[in-house]
Amino acid sequence: MTLESLLVYFGYGIWHSKEGLRELQPKDMAARYVVLPSGSLVETVQNVQPDDQDAFWGLVQICEKYLPGYYSPGLEAIQLDGEILFALLRRVSPPAFRHLEKHKIDPILYMTEWFMCAFSRTLPWASVLRVWDMFLCDGVKIIFRVGLVLLRYTLGTREKLKNCQGLYETMELLRAIDPRCMQEGFLVREILEIPVTARDVEREHHSQLKRWRKNRGELNFRPPPRMHGARLVMLAEPPRRQDLQQNPTIVIEETQPPQQLKKNKEERKSKKKSVRKSMPIKEIPNPYPLPTDPRPPPSPSPPPSNPADTDSPHQQEVPPTDIPAAQISGLQRSSQSLSSTDQDTYL
Repeated sequence: MTLESLLVYFGYGIWHSKEGLRELQPKDMAARYVVLPSGSLVETVQNVQPDDQDAFWGLVQICEKYLPGYYSPGLEAIQLDGEILFALLRRVSPPAFRHLEKHKIDPILYMTEWFMCAFSRTLPWASVLRVWDMFLCDGVKIIFRVGLVLLRYTLGTREKLKNCQGLYETMELLRAIDPRCMQEGFLVREILEIPVTARDVEREHHSQLKRWRKNRGELNFRPPPRMHGARLVMLAEPPRRQDLQQNPTIVIEETQPPQQLKKNKEERKSKKKSVRKSMPIKEIPNPYPLPTDPRPPPSPSPPPSNPADTDSPHQQEVPPTDIPAAQISGLQRSSQSLSSTDQDTYL
């Protein structure tokens, strides 16, 4: 382990011991001891988060939210998850389940390193990155799926079980898993096809917890509820508004002269006044009304000055005398008038 990984490792040990001592009574503090996470888990967190502070808090989130109780005294959470894995194996791979049940191979013998290290000591590095990407996003169900894939392709066929006649041969086969089963492409495809959801894990957790209480009594350490994925972690602990604010490293402040500021204020005031004092829009009557449209009210007309002019319905204005006479056109020579009351045949 590097120096940075050691700092994160022992930093979590100190933090975990203080958090645990707060929950204990004074008489039990002398018997308190701390189970630290494995070094491979810390190194993987350090490689994912190069910064020491980010790596430390990432390790805290994994141990307290994703895998709560894994590093508690007695490793009761690991044993309980082993029973959950064994129960899920009955549905995913019945031949492997019957073989392990026949030889009475306890899950704690082969799955402790898998789950406590989150497969960081079992899989190649390329597969570890893919598995951790899905694990941090979707939660512990990915760890269960990886374990089921390895068990199904190691003990899921009769040909492979012929060479496993007892506990020792089975454990040797599980320690030397075929590298083809751990390749990145094959493993990710099989993980996505395993029909195990977070609801299945929780349902099996409750049933195995009842069996544990019936056979062994209450748990000595009660871990907090498990968070299945980053979404539930963020909902349980929403970020502060201060964390979401942008903190730019370079801030440029533009200073305006006082005269420009006064002009801007005056322009804003004038715009507001002009908007308030806007005149209402007058309605313009339609010059070509339809027969169904209502007739507009008659506009008042001024009284006629000459009573003789009121007899003719069409009044013609007297042309001014100062306009020069124009040439007489063919229309002017016509004896018919366009304003005649008879039927118009010109058009």
